[in-house]
Amino acid sequence: MTKQIAIAALTIGAIILGTNNVQAQNTTATTTVNITLNDVISIDAGSTAIGNTVDFNYATAADYNSDQTITKANSLKVTSTKNFNVKVKAGGANFMNGTNLIPVNVLTIKAATAAGTMGGTKTAVVLSATDQTLVTNAPLGSALTLNLDYTIPAAKSSSSDILGKPAGTYTQTVTYTATAL
Repeated sequence: MTKQIAIAALTIGAIILGTNNVQAQNTTATTTVNITLNDVISIDAGSTAIGNTVDFNYATAADYNSDQTITKANSLKVTSTKNFNVKVKAGGANFMNGTNLIPVNVLTIKAATAAGTMGGTKTAVVLSATDQTLVTNAPLGSALTLNLDYTIPAAKSSSSDILGKPAGTYTQTVTYTATAL
């Protein structure tokens, strides 16, 4: 019996002493985080140049004898990871109404007075069917806006480029291209 009491006492002692012997535990963890970047340039949704129209209306003599300017806010909204240029061109040499034509060079496109958040050097462009630079070396950024003025000067609207043409709506597409530098 003494032997059983001694074994029980040693077992209880081992259990008690064993629970006080705590093993070391990790208190920190390390992980690796990777950020993979790709070059991006995009004319973003929200650009009014996407699927929108610019409508000039010549209804009176005064309309033909004065400059007409239509300002479009947020014409372009560009996100780019590098500096970039913006070019513009017409889809053809003429605004068309059936077989009736008005040359696209009657239209000038330029940054509005309140040009938006897009930097760079801005140049007024007389529209043509070849790419022309509208903005040079715009700094990189996210959702940079460019507000544009579309102008038909009186010198064009009161000339044979527009006068004497049959009444109707003359149409042409204008394409903007942002290119990373």
